[in-house]
Amino acid sequence: MTHHLENASNGLNGVRVAITGGTSGLGLALVHELLGRGARVAFVARTREHVESVARAYPGAFGIVGDVAQKEDIHPIALQIVGNLGGLDVLVNNASSLGPSPLALLGDTACEDLELALATNLVGPFRLTKALLGALGASAREGHGSIVLNVSSDAAINPYPQWGAYGLSKAALRHMRRIWDEELAAEGVRVLSLDPGDMDTPLHALAVPDADRATLKRPETAAREFADVLAAILSERVTPVMQALPPVIEAVGGPRS
Repeated sequence: MTHHLENASNGLNGVRVAITGGTSGLGLALVHELLGRGARVAFVARTREHVESVARAYPGAFGIVGDVAQKEDIHPIALQIVGNLGGLDVLVNNASSLGPSPLALLGDTACEDLELALATNLVGPFRLTKALLGALGASAREGHGSIVLNVSSDAAINPYPQWGAYGLSKAALRHMRRIWDEELAAEGVRVLSLDPGDMDTPLHALAVPDADRATLKRPETAAREFADVLAAILSERVTPVMQALPPVIEAVGGPRS
């Protein structure tokens, strides 16, 4: 089959990957990195103009317009992912919302802003993963490997002031990962959390506009690191992968990913 792993040293040739939040920051860097490694990529974002622009820049990628925070968008997104890729091996839940902008103390956070953070960072990944479990399980049964990768943050662990809505939504996402990894193990579906650390992205600039960009990780660097983990798991290099995963799975990089 064309989507079966063909190159053990690369580990991603022909792998079918879907990425949410795929038109900027880490999501866009992942589109670039994974296409460069031979993966088949579908990416999702809310703004049609941005999706069309990235699709023109990367003609090998399938652009999908949709908002994971909106319940009615989930099944159309899932259908387009599976239809365009012919199945799914890897889902990257990358789309994120800060909640209030500018950041606010939790006691000053509007309920609507908290709801937006939860809808984007927790409920959206839950709904989309659930909608794609059939395709992911089929990939695992066919022997291609199957991974759900949730982009996490140190704010999921540490109580940073003014990051309350974002932090608590990422904390819930982190624990959901652990539950789903246990429940789906028998089906061969791995569920991971990776924290890229503080990155030079539009989301970080929105949260910390006066940050020194020179001190921040480039999204391209984080994308390479993420791709290496995916390739290692899908290439079935089990021993080094299991040794490498514990320090990176549980969000140890930086607070404002």
